[in-house]
Amino acid sequence: MRKFDYSIIPDELMNHEIMNLISAIHEYKGKQELFIEAKSDVLESMIEIAKIQSTGASNRIEGIYTSDERLDALVKEKAEPRNRSEREIAGYHEVLGLIHESYDYIVPRANVILQLHRDLYHFSPLSHGGNFKGSDNVITETDASGQKKVRFQPMSAFETPDGIDRLTDTFIEAINTEKYDPLLLIPMFILDFLCIHPFSDGNGRMSRLLTLLLLYRSGYIVGKYISIEMIIEKTKETYYEVLKDSSTDWYEEKNNYLPFVKYYLEVILSASKEFSARLELMQNRSLSKPERIRSLFDNTLEKLSKRMILEKCPDISKATVEITLATLLKEGYIIKIGAGKNTAYIRNTEYQNDSRD
Repeated sequence: MRKFDYSIIPDELMNHEIMNLISAIHEYKGKQELFIEAKSDVLESMIEIAKIQSTGASNRIEGIYTSDERLDALVKEKAEPRNRSEREIAGYHEVLGLIHESYDYIVPRANVILQLHRDLYHFSPLSHGGNFKGSDNVITETDASGQKKVRFQPMSAFETPDGIDRLTDTFIEAINTEKYDPLLLIPMFILDFLCIHPFSDGNGRMSRLLTLLLLYRSGYIVGKYISIEMIIEKTKETYYEVLKDSSTDWYEEKNNYLPFVKYYLEVILSASKEFSARLELMQNRSLSKPERIRSLFDNTLEKLSKRMILEKCPDISKATVEITLATLLKEGYIIKIGAGKNTAYIRNTEYQNDSRD
């Protein structure tokens, strides 16, 4: 039977690369805490945007989709779910909201995880919400010839309740001992949770909700303002690769945590950098709102949609964004690509300002 012991960190994690990632996250965390109270009104807008992005991204990773308009309406509770996908999206948003509001009081014991899973299926008529898997499950992959094969055999249904009890007990004990940084322990816990695969459905989404819960409880609240789930979605192939690498020989207790922990820390650092960049942009009082929009294009070669600009600058009105985009287009500083809902803008790298001395 697989054991869980977080009292000793595996040697592979005690290296300079991992320590540098943790140090960088700590540095950003310290800077962010100075801004949070001063800009509560703007940060509230960032929280609402992140909730929409997180709900959409975490479900899309699992192949659960709806339109942007319906996603907005569901998250803002202006519409009722119409189908199975929307019921699961609404359930995710409900649990996410609960974690945002009450994380200090939600201790990640087995019974709590079951309650969160039950709430994940709050809008679904299916009966498996809030219950551990009733039969053994497997994680499969499809090879180049289209044949499915078993990639990983999770813990059996019989072992799962006791496995989750031991997992959560040993994790909480390690966190309370404060011997190791939570940034090391949390990714290890999430990997072990995914390898147990305790539910017949919803394991991936639950792992991302638990990630936020554990980070918030340890003081790392960047996920409230920047969607960690969206970063995982954008790097989904890497996510599945490191999950595969770190789960090999897991049941035999010979697995290597390093690939998964390193990836998770990189995701958290990416979110921390994005949060700080947005805060700095909002704090730069020397720039007008149109100049701040222009600076977004200055600092990226990626295409930006109007929606993306509004998300990055939640204190700037839609009218100001539209006027600024029209001005930059006329000036030739940006180029419009796509049409309709797919309209976006990209910086014209051959632009030259003829007003130079």
